[in-house]
Amino acid sequence: MDITLIKSLRSETGAGVMDIKRALEEAGNKISKAKEILQRQGFEKAAKKSERETGDGLVFSYIHATGKAASLLVLTCETDFVAKTSDFQNLGKELAMQICAMNPKDGKDLLSQPYIRDGSKTMGMLIKEVIAKTGENIKIGDFARFEI
Repeated sequence: MDITLIKSLRSETGAGVMDIKRALEEAGNKISKAKEILQRQGFEKAAKKSERETGDGLVFSYIHATGKAASLLVLTCETDFVAKTSDFQNLGKELAMQICAMNPKDGKDLLSQPYIRDGSKTMGMLIKEVIAKTGENIKIGDFARFEI
């Protein structure tokens, strides 16, 4: 087993070392296939966590460069530890920017929208990736968009 492959996948996915080893073995040491396996496993783990209570989190804001549109978002997680992580905070910023740019009508609409930075992903997929990485449930709370 090549340690550089494991380190590379760990930094990209945040998955555990044993999960990465198993994925690489299953994929015949092919990184792209191993990433797919890890992503599938992460989404399965995220689905299991979806019923867990989210009693912590942060409020995020985004103001468009023109200053004529802005958004506010409540993003919740299970603990303050995860709320302080860069993964959670980056997710909040990206979601607030998405809300400002795409003006979703509700949470379901937001989750199904293509991610403005990567059209191959939906916002729901982006959230599931962070859930898989942090190991905690994450939910979108209230959000609002303002425009002049």
